[in-house]
Amino acid sequence: MMDYWLPVIWFGVIGFGVLMYVLLDGFVLGLGILAPFAEDEKQLDHMMNTAAPIWDGNETWLVLGGVGLLTAFPKAYSLVLSALYLPVLLMLIALVFRGVAFEFRFKARRAKAAWGAAFSLGSLFCAFAQGVILGAIVEGMPMQEGKYVGGVFDWFSPFSMLTGAAVVFGYALLGSTWLVLKTDGRLQYIARTLARPLVLVVSVFIGLVSAWLPFLDSRIMARWFEDGNFYWLFPVPLLVIANAWALWRAVRREDRDGAPFLYSLGFFVLGFVGLVLGIWPNIVPGLTLWEASAARSSQMFVLGGMVILLPAILGYTYWSYRVFRGKVAADAGYH
Repeated sequence: MMDYWLPVIWFGVIGFGVLMYVLLDGFVLGLGILAPFAEDEKQLDHMMNTAAPIWDGNETWLVLGGVGLLTAFPKAYSLVLSALYLPVLLMLIALVFRGVAFEFRFKARRAKAAWGAAFSLGSLFCAFAQGVILGAIVEGMPMQEGKYVGGVFDWFSPFSMLTGAAVVFGYALLGSTWLVLKTDGRLQYIARTLARPLVLVVSVFIGLVSAWLPFLDSRIMARWFEDGNFYWLFPVPLLVIANAWALWRAVRREDRDGAPFLYSLGFFVLGFVGLVLGIWPNIVPGLTLWEASAARSSQMFVLGGMVILLPAILGYTYWSYRVFRGKVAADAGYH
């Protein structure tokens, strides 16, 4: 019984960690993507100050997901790293670049604009790399006996480029609605103006990706249509459509500051739910949870630490967002 449920528990922990990273760091990456739309350096200061107190805790969730994958599913970890080494490396370099630029820009005087550009580029490349990784996993990786047998650039395809662009615009939408929530005045007006076309663009990307899936040799797509699964999975795309409509109405109303951000998060939650439903019971396409799992003793040992660590991370995250809730004034400083 434990041999069955331990991988399922770890799948839930890793999935939760990845989802939390996407939701929490996604809007910070979105701020970087939208940085070129700031009217001046002070306005960019204001944009970055909305995330300054909480942004550097978001990568904790990415580390949790990566470490969980390594310890609980080492075969899946080695497969993903072998197949997606270059986009994963690009993502990590861009994250470091983004983090350094975020800190240095507030201290710089003469090079302030250069560090602002670095923050924007790091955010853009990181978001694109994450989308490429997602697209490559959905499309499937060439495997033989549980091992990757493809080339260095097999992840490069029109579909992975599409998902890369989709994630960039999705994070930009998160960033714009975050600014609607956290600011007022001129910056909020700009953010709301950007959010409106972004809702349409992201909706189009969701439609394109969904329309492309049936033409892929994808185990994820097969999962949706085999054995009549579509009839109990179809509420997910219906909820996506309803969420898009609600988000469009929310960004058009100037008296609703919180709803646009919540509906933007809903896009990513529903997309993640659709991915999990499509991939189950695999950890990656072609490799089930139980085929990829580590020894039970290893999973139990690390799970003991996770029982302590996960509530601590959740508590810290809740506390930090609660302390820094509310609007951020234009003259707020970062120290």
